[in-house]
Amino acid sequence: MIKEVYISKIERIEQDMYKNLLKPLFDKILAFILIILSLPLMITVAILIYLWDGRPILFVQERPGYKEKIFRIYKFRTMTNETDENGNLLPDEKRLKGLGKIIRSLSFDELPQLFNVLKGDMSFVGPRPLLIEYLPLYNERQKKRHEVKPGITGMAQVMGRNALSWQEKFEYDIYYVENQSFWLDVKIIFLTILKVLKREGISQPGRATMEKFNGKN
Repeated sequence: MIKEVYISKIERIEQDMYKNLLKPLFDKILAFILIILSLPLMITVAILIYLWDGRPILFVQERPGYKEKIFRIYKFRTMTNETDENGNLLPDEKRLKGLGKIIRSLSFDELPQLFNVLKGDMSFVGPRPLLIEYLPLYNERQKKRHEVKPGITGMAQVMGRNALSWQEKFEYDIYYVENQSFWLDVKIIFLTILKVLKREGISQPGRATMEKFNGKN
């Protein structure tokens, strides 16, 4: 019994050291390296978006992060600015086409989030940052997803991404929060690469984006 308690304490210390010290350091170093390596690609994507769809090139939106702190997330814009006769934006399905579909299918739209990681707002692995409007809809268990930094990829992304239901996503997010470790992060990153290559789970069936969370679905 004493031995088991001792081992448990050691595991918690190792987990805290990785979460609070090693992981942030790895994130910043890797983000800096990848920004340098992917800069030609990001410039190319930015030019294509400008020539194809015009401005803005980036999609910038406020999202809740660690401890629900609000930050601005960066992504390449994949949808057009087309509106109906009343000036309202068309549905996502009608605005995601051509170049935007290609960029999203290759996950190039996520590249600017490397700067979010370098700034410390995000990590490479963690629950995806969702909309601010969802915050009052979470139950106590779902709120646990904000106990770690949000990530570019995470458990929910490698287990099905937008093909999952909201409840399934939250369960994977919470599992990650409770079991975060170096080897789990390595596994998730490896599986993410495979998912990107296979282009699986990019959209919810029949939709361009995931349906909004309403606290019940």
